[in-house]
Amino acid sequence: MDINYDKTIGKKIREIRIAKKLTQEELSAKLQVNGCDLTRSALAKIEVGQRHIYIDELKTIVKVLEIKYKELIL
Repeated sequence: MDINYDKTIGKKIREIRIAKKLTQEELSAKLQVNGCDLTRSALAKIEVGQRHIYIDELKTIVKVLEIKYKELIL
C-alpha cells in the first residue's frame, strides 16, 4: 500500500465532493444506493489517507461524482 497515493486520491475526492456541495453523509448515501457499502466514517478515513480505497469503491465514486479517473490523479 502506497500511503502517498492514498492521501492524494483521498484529498482529490474531498475537494471534488466539496466542490459539488456534498457532505460526507450525502456522498456515502449515494454510494450505497449504487451498491458500494461505504460508510461516512470509511469515506472520512479515505479522504485523509488513513484507509486504502479499493478499485470497486473508486469505480463507484467516479460514477457517482460524475468525473473521469484522471481528475483524481492530476
